[in-house]
Amino acid sequence: MTTPRPILERLLEHTLFRARWLLAPFYVGLVIAMAALLVVFGIELYHQLSILLTMTPAQAILMALSLIDLSLTGNLLLIVIFSGYENFVSKIHVGEDDDRPGWMGTVDFSGLKMKLIASIVAISAIALLRSFMELAEGDALDERRLHWLVIVHLTFVLSGAVLAIMDFVASKVSKH
Repeated sequence: MTTPRPILERLLEHTLFRARWLLAPFYVGLVIAMAALLVVFGIELYHQLSILLTMTPAQAILMALSLIDLSLTGNLLLIVIFSGYENFVSKIHVGEDDDRPGWMGTVDFSGLKMKLIASIVAISAIALLRSFMELAEGDALDERRLHWLVIVHLTFVLSGAVLAIMDFVASKVSKH
């Protein structure tokens, strides 16, 4: 027979458990950030389409890279919103909707980290590729800026590799 726990202990634990709902406004804020990103995407698309007929192939590639960059950032926000909310706040109950992404409810914290770093590496790679394309077009490019873009990108790649190794090692260790 278990002994009843003190009421103060139970109250504290219930309060701590319910405190997870303090994260909900963060996810709402990320939804607002995604809406802002959509506005920026629309403005960028409008601006680029207005000069479409005068674009060189390299400019068209840069346009596509800019739009892909914004799209990947939107995907990153969505992954953080859905998995963060489901991992730390509550399950999202939308039934067996056909539109429900297959990965919802299956991405744990480790998977979330890997998806985040993969998205960040992709976004960084696009920024670096955009700079190389501008360089190839003969545009003036700050050598110091390019140097730092390469360093930042390699740092993200290395961080991703280290996180993947850590997750692999952790998966091989017996659970306590």
